[in-house]
Amino acid sequence: MTTEQPNSNQLDTSFFGHPKGLSTLFFTEMWERFSYYGMRALLILFMTASIQEGGLFITVASASAIYGLYTGSVYLMGLPGGWIADRLLGCQKTVWYGGIIIFAGHVVLAIPSDKTFFIGLVLVVLGTGLLKPNIGAMVGQLYSKDDKRRDAGYTLYYMGINIGSFLAYLTVGPLKEQGWWHLAFGLAAIGMAAGLIQYRKTLYKLNGAGAEPTVESSPKMIKVSWSIITAFLIGLTLVITAIMAGSLVIDPVSIAESAAVIITAIFILYFIGIFFLGNLDGNEKRGLAALFLVCVASACFWAGFEQAGSSLNLFAQDYTNRIMGSFEIPTIWFQLSNSAFIIILAPFIAALWINLAKKMITPSYGIKCAIGLIIMALGFLVMFFAAQYAASGMKVAPYWLVSTYFLHTVGELCLSPVALSAVSKLSPKRFAGQMMGVFVLTYSIGNVVAGLLAGNLDPNNLNEMPELFMHICLITIAVGVVVAILTLKTKKWELLVDKSAS
Repeated sequence: MTTEQPNSNQLDTSFFGHPKGLSTLFFTEMWERFSYYGMRALLILFMTASIQEGGLFITVASASAIYGLYTGSVYLMGLPGGWIADRLLGCQKTVWYGGIIIFAGHVVLAIPSDKTFFIGLVLVVLGTGLLKPNIGAMVGQLYSKDDKRRDAGYTLYYMGINIGSFLAYLTVGPLKEQGWWHLAFGLAAIGMAAGLIQYRKTLYKLNGAGAEPTVESSPKMIKVSWSIITAFLIGLTLVITAIMAGSLVIDPVSIAESAAVIITAIFILYFIGIFFLGNLDGNEKRGLAALFLVCVASACFWAGFEQAGSSLNLFAQDYTNRIMGSFEIPTIWFQLSNSAFIIILAPFIAALWINLAKKMITPSYGIKCAIGLIIMALGFLVMFFAAQYAASGMKVAPYWLVSTYFLHTVGELCLSPVALSAVSKLSPKRFAGQMMGVFVLTYSIGNVVAGLLAGNLDPNNLNEMPELFMHICLITIAVGVVVAILTLKTKKWELLVDKSAS
């Protein structure tokens, strides 16, 4: 039995012209991002703060490595999180349980004890891995296949993310300046609790979207899956217990280096496996080759962009003149720039591509990503000059960091949405879901590498700071140029993929 597609007059337009279920996901994601970005902004500042200031007094190198491992693991755990939703619980339940685990993690972080701090981080990683990929997937399930509002719906949803992060930076910043670290972590817990309450009370608006698993699994497979999950959690608990007891000593920098190599190896092997063993035709292989360039650009981009929460955050705290009259700008408020610039610039960047297309100028995915990389790299050129002033003993004006965040945001808007679109368009259709999972690994690689790079910001050797930012700038520009040159070839392949799909 088939049902007719509802006409435009029957479409649900309850939430700014979109299905009412989008409001449930919009506000849940807004509050989840409020909790995530609020805690993320505090993380490296708390770990490097002295004991007298209420921090953990960890070296910049170790704290940056932990920061990179944390943010990288959030994206890495999205892979099993999506798998659990698809095969065991469905998106709705997975998001709910993920939110509860995130809430528990923030509550643990709010406890003033260095012994429980890393338990809280692990809980937030596990919960975000369950929630983040699946709430985004449910947005798409609110629309029929031919509903033209889908892209606009994701744009509205993306605005919720940025509103959440903006509010997080705004409210957490003053608490940090007062040294109220754990109260700030507790504020993140309150945000997640608000999201959970809102989600539960408005769940009916989803009209069954994401209520059931999308893949039917046999009872035996379900049992094996839960056994694997249980074994993983038991193993993780034993490792954490051993670390807390002091019987297992770890080096965060070495672990981060190993993690970067392992995740990169998984990404490359998976890509090669699909390319050579996936029974792809010629056009599919060309599309996958073009997508590989986009993935390389994405990993390099996030390795630079994610300095926002690490090296740039420390630069704002220690080397920026934050006094304006009688008011001192909270360190974390500099990160407001990214959210504010996204909200302001997103419509203009989207209009730019549309207007270029009207003039028959359509840059390929690779070219757009290369442009994004190079613009982001220019932000580090700004930081090179700022760091030179800081290395001479002066505190620099706030506009250096604001200018950097402006360039990073323009680069993000050029690359991030385009890269996601490239995955959906260039991936072989029967591997579309898996390729999105593989693409997410580029976020993980970039975040772990970002932590390792930030670890080179040695507060005892400021003369190396300008060199660090210049290295990031030059390497990123070089990658952008290489991607652009290779794209001159792959652009033809993208056109062939378009023709074969039409």
